[in-house]
Amino acid sequence: MTTDPAALIQARYGEQPFAPPAELAPGLAAILDRRVTRRYRPEPVPEPLLQTLLAAAQSAPSKSDLQQYSIILLQDPARIAAIADWIGTMPWIKDAPIFLLFCGDIRRGRRLCELQGREYANDSVDTFINATADAALAMAHLILAADAAGLGTCPISYVRNHVEKVGPLCGLPKGVFPVAGLTLGWPVARNAPSPRLPQSVVVHRERYDDSGLEAALPAYDALRPPAKPRYPEILGRKPEGCGWSENSARQLSVPERFGLRTWLRLRGIALD
Repeated sequence: MTTDPAALIQARYGEQPFAPPAELAPGLAAILDRRVTRRYRPEPVPEPLLQTLLAAAQSAPSKSDLQQYSIILLQDPARIAAIADWIGTMPWIKDAPIFLLFCGDIRRGRRLCELQGREYANDSVDTFINATADAALAMAHLILAADAAGLGTCPISYVRNHVEKVGPLCGLPKGVFPVAGLTLGWPVARNAPSPRLPQSVVVHRERYDDSGLEAALPAYDALRPPAKPRYPEILGRKPEGCGWSENSARQLSVPERFGLRTWLRLRGIALD
């Protein structure tokens, strides 16, 4: 990992849009160098280190200190392989010795009210968002902790494509829903950093203004190698590949996981 600030910014944006400080704290440099890992060695993660990484996840901030999330830890290769087979396009899931399922957990709050003799009154979209944010923050903290320990990770949102299978496999009760999975293990190699959209597109100073989006896209697309076209069976094949903006539009133009709301309602999450 490089610790040169200019090199880290160059890798993250594909250019030098600003001059970073001459020196960076090691933790900040590690965040700027974050990458996904899709190739893992077979060695297990020692239990003391694993528990410490989970403690790092629990060190994340939480809305009102309600801690509305749970983490399902899978180490059984057969159970991990089942998830990989359902997804079908991510063989590295099977190679990772650990698979973590980060879940929003509304059930715990309901039980707390019951135990305290109170009636639960927050089956709402806001609670769903809070629980989702809690789970996402916990996952982000574990990712950063794993990087610091020399481990690799890769988030897997595709678990939500198969909630009707992942839920029973992990014994999710009503009120608990998957947000994302995460592979964890010792990396054979980490992927190259993914260039991100320029700050001028993502950061809005004082008020929202996306008037510069269209002008910024050609240069950004040029930074990203052509990728496998998404949904070729629906939107047509493109052997030469697609740029980032085109592929994003392809994905967002096809309804995904439209059964998720129904599944959530069946699991006791009304979203009213």
